[in-house]
Amino acid sequence: MSESALQRRCHKIFPGHRQRRPAEHFAAMAAWCEQHDIDHDVYGNGDLIQSFEAKVAATLGFEAAVFCVSGTMAQVTALRLACLERASRMVALHPTSHIFVHERANYQLLDHFQALPVGDRHRPWTASDLLDVPDRLGAVGLEIPMREIGGQLSPWDELEAIKRGCRERGIHLHMDGARLWEAAAGYGRSAAQIAAGFDSVYVSLYKGLGGLGGAMLAGSREFVARCAEWFRRQGGNVIHRSPYVVAAAMDFDARLAAMPDYFRRTQFLYAALRAHPAIRVNPAAPQANMLHLHLPVSRDTALAIRDALAAEHGIWMYNRAAHGALPDTSVVEIYVGDNLLAMSDDALRLALQRFADRLAAPAVAGAGAPICTG
Repeated sequence: MSESALQRRCHKIFPGHRQRRPAEHFAAMAAWCEQHDIDHDVYGNGDLIQSFEAKVAATLGFEAAVFCVSGTMAQVTALRLACLERASRMVALHPTSHIFVHERANYQLLDHFQALPVGDRHRPWTASDLLDVPDRLGAVGLEIPMREIGGQLSPWDELEAIKRGCRERGIHLHMDGARLWEAAAGYGRSAAQIAAGFDSVYVSLYKGLGGLGGAMLAGSREFVARCAEWFRRQGGNVIHRSPYVVAAAMDFDARLAAMPDYFRRTQFLYAALRAHPAIRVNPAAPQANMLHLHLPVSRDTALAIRDALAAEHGIWMYNRAAHGALPDTSVVEIYVGDNLLAMSDDALRLALQRFADRLAAPAVAGAGAPICTG
């Protein structure tokens, strides 16, 4: 049985939002389009996309925003143009930056800029990490929150010091805000307050929002216009952006309104995990509605336990697992969304107990075993 088929059989799912299958998702999009009399855009020109770009820009406190087919394209383009403006090709990035970890050396192979790893890969940035760099930087790319270290945030005073330091040194400060909406609850501040002092911000249209894909890049009107032109040069000028925009726009307000509830549910999950000290949690206290669990079993065993719980009890604990730094350990990620929000407290505690029991005695059953509802 495939992973997706096994997950569909589960009735207690920990990570993320409920996954709609294409027919259901497209039907919801069609109904929303009918209700709002939506037409396709043509190469980015149309009432829906332009009004949504303006809405995202206003929500972030910027003059303008533009749709891009992927965050991967949006970020390296923004950083490239920022460096061109400042006549320095050097960009400071955290060692866990998405650009380093997930983008297959695009910045290097496509000659966008030169990247300098800065800071401790296990800690969020401090102002001194950046301000002690002796090189003349063209840009700084800061992820908020830092996904690869469990959704950690730089302390607010450090973030403000980073903003001041970049401004004083004439460095373009760019935010990888793929999960910025999630950081607002952790900081207790609005997305616009967090984004104030940045020169550009990328946000995802599918991660926390549950859309089909795509991204927005926000900044000054002139900078956004230059980035839009470079998106076209890189093949991003698709004729209709409307499927991506509809999928994000129709749930945008509800998802943002739910972020405080997701954060409170994350706090409850942390409290429930205290009963299981063998499961180590990073960060130690919630900073966004996501977290990493460090497990005392190998990656392969973690995946086998996941599949056995799914087959036997209808519990889906996590999606992927990564090798831990120590032998026979692993790391998994949980994004707290609609699934955990809808799960009862008792069901959550029981699922964690079953999971902890498996970790303590990780003999696993085959994934084809029947699901019981106990």
